[in-house]
Amino acid sequence: MTQTITLYVDGACRGNPGLGGWGAYIITTDKTHELCGGEADTTNNRMELTAAIEGIAFCSPTDKLIIWTDSNYVKRGITEWIEGWKKKNWKDVKNPDLWKKLDQICQGRDIEWNWVKGHAGNEGNEKADQLANRGADQTLASLKSNDDNTKKKSETDWLLDDPFGFDLISNEAEAEAEAEAEAEAEAEFNAPLHEDTNTNVDTSVSSVTAHPHIVITPTTRELHGPRQLILDTETTGFYYSDGDRIIEVGAIEMINRKLTGNSIHIYINPKKPVGDSVNVHGITDEFLVDKPEYHEIANILFDYLKGSEIIAHNASFDMNFLDMEFTRCGLPALSEVCSVVDTLALAKNKHPGQKNSLDALVRRYEIVQRDRTFHGALLDAEILSDVYLAMTGGQVSLNIDALSQHTEHNTQHIEFQTSQLNLPIITPSAEELAAHEQWMQQYQEKNGEPCIFAKV
Repeated sequence: MTQTITLYVDGACRGNPGLGGWGAYIITTDKTHELCGGEADTTNNRMELTAAIEGIAFCSPTDKLIIWTDSNYVKRGITEWIEGWKKKNWKDVKNPDLWKKLDQICQGRDIEWNWVKGHAGNEGNEKADQLANRGADQTLASLKSNDDNTKKKSETDWLLDDPFGFDLISNEAEAEAEAEAEAEAEAEFNAPLHEDTNTNVDTSVSSVTAHPHIVITPTTRELHGPRQLILDTETTGFYYSDGDRIIEVGAIEMINRKLTGNSIHIYINPKKPVGDSVNVHGITDEFLVDKPEYHEIANILFDYLKGSEIIAHNASFDMNFLDMEFTRCGLPALSEVCSVVDTLALAKNKHPGQKNSLDALVRRYEIVQRDRTFHGALLDAEILSDVYLAMTGGQVSLNIDALSQHTEHNTQHIEFQTSQLNLPIITPSAEELAAHEQWMQQYQEKNGEPCIFAKV
């Protein structure tokens, strides 16, 4: 008997590569099922894929599956990119073994793929994450039980192994970095790429009327200062004057060299075949057939962009296309209402005679690698934001308020106003001091040397 089943799938990795786990939380009409597992040496993305594969394999081929994943890498890979990968015979595709397995197990099934924001309180996603970590824990326990040389601890105390918790922080950061590296948008600033009907978001520019095919993410960091938008477009070809059209626009907001979490992302029906450009961006005619035409989204996009400073790589390409599209709709050219920074021109001036493509700059500035098998507007905008920050000064001053009140030529006069801070002093109780002394003694016995907190 056919039934509709909801699956939440997730992966986790403690180090990249490192110990990993996968989890699948399956909700049927009458009960729930919890699946998990792990591997000793893997990556976050492989665990995300494995969770989807195992979750689907658990269900009957006749069931209708509604799958939720917080990995845009998985969601967009199986719904958008995979046909292009197969045409390329999987050339330069990461994790081809798992992608082939996922593709095979999906054949002939009725599956609806959905993206959900991770660690945002969604009950099913949180449960899948817990299962993934349980899978990693079980794998670790199995490895330890098989290692005769592993010394058994008398008690479990994470501080004895990692006094400051740096290992836990760095491992989670590495796992997240790879997920962002191969997913199409998320980052620490999480910009969803799925088509969400709940997009009536108040941007930092104005409150715009929502369109079901426009994704505008809300601001997560309230900042004040000049508004910059790192922008990229995908098109049907290279020549706007010959009739090529925009098919995708992505832009992310930055204020005071900090990303605010606010972004916009739109797919657009160009009313013409994408042609050979599909080999660049992987966006097919079939995918665009139900997307809005430019005139349907022009006013919302124009309101979002106007008045900002546009940052783009080879900006004349993007601006020429945007100017053409807006004027076709009876609006002013975007270049008339925005200032523009061309990062390609900046790179050529800074690195004359060298390759200055976005990929070359990513390597030069050692930016976290993303999977750019296909270009994507929002993905390229996220990469460009990292490149722009690295190319124009690197780390940002921590004194943002002072920085906003000084020109670039006066930054040497910026001082931290610590004298105005009234910090509370909290002293430990006698019980806390005794517990601390006991912990330091345990540390010394375990490691054969005093910990750094011990009195000299």
